[in-house]
Amino acid sequence: MGTPAFAVESLDILVKNGYEIAAIVTSPDKPSGRGQKMNISSVKQYALEHHLPILQPIKLKDEKFLQELKDINANLFIVVAFRMLPEVVWSMPELGTFNLHASLLPQYRGAAPINWAIINGETKTGVTTFFLQHEIDTGDILLNKTIDILPEDDAGSLHDKLMHLGAELTLKTVKAIASNQIKANPQPNAPSIHAPKIFKEDGLLNFNNPTIQVHNKIRGLSPYPGAYMYLNQKILKIFKSKIEIDINNITTGTIDTDQKSYFKIRCQDGWLHILSLQIEGKKKMDIQDFLKGYRE
Repeated sequence: MGTPAFAVESLDILVKNGYEIAAIVTSPDKPSGRGQKMNISSVKQYALEHHLPILQPIKLKDEKFLQELKDINANLFIVVAFRMLPEVVWSMPELGTFNLHASLLPQYRGAAPINWAIINGETKTGVTTFFLQHEIDTGDILLNKTIDILPEDDAGSLHDKLMHLGAELTLKTVKAIASNQIKANPQPNAPSIHAPKIFKEDGLLNFNNPTIQVHNKIRGLSPYPGAYMYLNQKILKIFKSKIEIDINNITTGTIDTDQKSYFKIRCQDGWLHILSLQIEGKKKMDIQDFLKGYRE
């Protein structure tokens, strides 16, 4: 059960290791873009290419869907980047239902763990497999794996690293469940950091904040959906930046540029140098190309 590219990697590793995928469950096709062309999920695309049975329920409690799921009679359900399942679904298979989550639970429960880990300046994260239960992302832990968040990582690069790491952990978890060589342990009784879905307003930058905080927000929202500011009443998305700390008393939000090679904005304790950006109505570009056409 999954929808985006993140889930395809785990599906692919199971197929390549000879596991029988009885069916895939993914989101319904939906229209998008100017032409309202019907888009299919990355998981459905993979399933079509590999001739796997496909279920696309609108409602997960729909009687027809539940009967189809029962008739498949799968031993195990695996969930990677899908929707919240009702108990009638996750309690169905004899070996249970486990989820792959892109954080070290109980940290970063929620829809956007990769983004929030970087936004909050974490230096480590990882992937966790756990059995589903009623409360979201709270089930007993099966396995986990830690990875460093490097200073140069953004949400895109970390997503790809965790996608591959998560696929390996999914395979390891399936093997362990199949051979009855795994023990599920309750999650540590530690404070959890919430990782809610990212909305557009979350991306607006506040230059009154410390420079590193603004920089991490840019990293955590790059390449999608993109942190942004307003420049001459236009949205300016920023995808890459670097910081320059100094203690001079300069008004936050001040812009300094030589019109050729650098464009920097004053934050609470230094300057944020913009390296890659996209002004509303234009394509993404590096700062030198942007400055060729920009005048204050």
